[in-house]
Amino acid sequence: MIQTMTDSLHMAHCRSGKTWRRAIYTVLVLVVMSSCESTATLHQSNGPSGNQLAGAASPYLREAGHQPVHWQAWGEEAFRRAQLEDKPILLDIGAVWCHWCHVMDRESYNNKEIARLINRDFIAIKVDRDERPDIDRRYQEAIRALTGNGGWPLTAFLTPEGQVFFGGTYFPPETREEQTGLKALLPHVANVYKEQKTTVIAHAHDIATSLTQRGLAMNRKGHVSDTLVQNMLTRMRQQFDPVYGGFGTKIKFPAGSAMELALARHFIDRKSSFLSLAVQTLDAMAYGGIYDQIGGGFFRYSTDPQWRVPHFEKMNDVNAELLINYLHAYQATGNGFYREVAEGIMQYLNTVLSDQKHGGFYAHQDADMTQDDDGAYYTWTLEEVDAVLSQEEAAVIRRLYDIRPKGEMLETPQRNVLFVAATPEVIAQELDITPEQVLSYIETGNARLLQRRAMRNAPLVDQTIYVDRNGLLISAYLEAFQVVGDEQAKAFALKTLERLLRQTYQEGQGFYHAYFEGHTRISGLLNDQVQMARALLDAFEVTGEWRYVHVAKELMENVIEAFWDTQAGGFFDRWPQETALASLSRPVKDIDDHPTASPNGVAVRVLDRLAALTNHEPYRLKAQELLEVFAGAIEGNRYVVPSYALALHYHLNPSVQVVIIGKQDDHKRQALWHAALIAYRPGKIVAVYDPTDLKKETLPPAVAGAVNVFGDRKEARAYVCAGRTCAPPTSHPEEVAMLVKQYGVPNE
Repeated sequence: MIQTMTDSLHMAHCRSGKTWRRAIYTVLVLVVMSSCESTATLHQSNGPSGNQLAGAASPYLREAGHQPVHWQAWGEEAFRRAQLEDKPILLDIGAVWCHWCHVMDRESYNNKEIARLINRDFIAIKVDRDERPDIDRRYQEAIRALTGNGGWPLTAFLTPEGQVFFGGTYFPPETREEQTGLKALLPHVANVYKEQKTTVIAHAHDIATSLTQRGLAMNRKGHVSDTLVQNMLTRMRQQFDPVYGGFGTKIKFPAGSAMELALARHFIDRKSSFLSLAVQTLDAMAYGGIYDQIGGGFFRYSTDPQWRVPHFEKMNDVNAELLINYLHAYQATGNGFYREVAEGIMQYLNTVLSDQKHGGFYAHQDADMTQDDDGAYYTWTLEEVDAVLSQEEAAVIRRLYDIRPKGEMLETPQRNVLFVAATPEVIAQELDITPEQVLSYIETGNARLLQRRAMRNAPLVDQTIYVDRNGLLISAYLEAFQVVGDEQAKAFALKTLERLLRQTYQEGQGFYHAYFEGHTRISGLLNDQVQMARALLDAFEVTGEWRYVHVAKELMENVIEAFWDTQAGGFFDRWPQETALASLSRPVKDIDDHPTASPNGVAVRVLDRLAALTNHEPYRLKAQELLEVFAGAIEGNRYVVPSYALALHYHLNPSVQVVIIGKQDDHKRQALWHAALIAYRPGKIVAVYDPTDLKKETLPPAVAGAVNVFGDRKEARAYVCAGRTCAPPTSHPEEVAMLVKQYGVPNE
């Protein structure tokens, strides 16, 4: 009956050593001896009561506004009340897209008896993990330290000061097999806090101290070299699934930075193993159920190693990284299939997750139509398919997606996830028709399924514009312009960028984190700043407007001033404040991908690009210092940090820099520019100058030297440089493209 709590505390004991042993032993004894029928009232509420979330900006919090639990938003008032009434805090962290968050809301937090227990014995705080990733990050670490697991919903029990002493993820309302239900658990936790408060507080303090020490351990400086990149590539290959692609043996997440690292390394090493690692994974995902086969876009992750059964939420940042992956795979291989997948991602983003009129990308789309289903919007029964399609279409679609009377969904086994199970050639042979006929039936059949699906109650779209994710999407859309010449993608990316500059940027302070219904909210985090700096530099490369570089410089100067750890080095995830509430006072420096690229990894690449574009050496030195801050800890561990490894790869193996000099109205300048942008070279940097605006002191030394040697000319020309050398300038677009692909590449 108390197995969940016992196992969690035992796990904390095993993971954290002797410092917690006495506290855990005492808590365990008290829990075991507690009566399951305890209904003692611990405290009387003297402060404001009632659910406070009905008017929240976050849709996740608003959804809970009708619940009988007296939910409070994260803030000083809730913690002040917990301290005044001497009550522990029940912290729920989740998201509107999270299926099991909906389940727990429906089963437990809508339950009047459970709400009575919470309202009587706890101060209840609810947090949207997308709105407050800084809060989520810290409490996820604490719960993982206790239980070995994390995720959403996150259910944490805190001291009134905000330190974790117990928790987990999903808890059912009633005890099921070996998992304790909330009805039994809540009185236990409350009584443990009441009867052994000193021990509980000491235990929570030990947890917090251990987490702080773990964070400090990541600040172990070391020497950076290409050997460190090679070691991480070796580990990455060891963790690779050679059968289904991706990493891991159970659930699988897309790994955007890992794909980019594999493709970038293949370009300079020409090792087929790196390319196959990327394309095998991208193929498996694109043919799997993690990809929306009829609507485009990727779901957040797969619950199985075959990529077949996803959790059905669609996140804009996941799709942004995968868009870049598929565009680069198309460039690296010439396989048009990858371009089709990339276009499918953009089609979904354009039609569902964006404000096409004003600019801006919405945050995500929920997994479920209601709190009572699990992916019913995206899945199909055999009867539904047969009712929608013609007999010929149904015969093809059933084989293509392996649609059977019994599908893949455990809770509703008659429902099928759509994944590609057969090729058109195999289907044609089985049905004795031509492959061309199969392709025609696939096209019309998918269109009919999508049309019918549109009649269903679509899952909620959270229209919050998160700045960090929009920065990533701006970069992805500008990459689509470079790779496939998508002018619409470029126009929308720039419209979004200008909107964010107007509405979420404050000169001298940086970007806010979120924008919704005309209001900014949440002070900007490190990821907001570096992702937008990256987007600004990408915008410069495709427009030639130096104002974007100037804003990126100002932004990164603010980041260095406000987020840099002046004692140990590295960027904190949020602006450090001595008065920060609860666990926010604990410093965190993100170097892991979660699963998208870590802010410190992105910061390195931004600093290196700024150094190349402005010839300002301190930016490169700061990038070097940032890489060294984590090198010692990474070298001594067996895990992979792909975005850090990718940043280190480019820092040590700079790609080409293309400098084009020509008057704005010169058509030859445009042709050279286009050739430089479209040519495939991972990590390349492109800059365009008008001769009248050219300041040689801002050019990289190799470029400035080449300009001095070859002198000024009336016609537009391009300088392609790698490291400290440049090829002779050229005015021929085809030569620019060739040089971008080949100049400075080893063994070329």
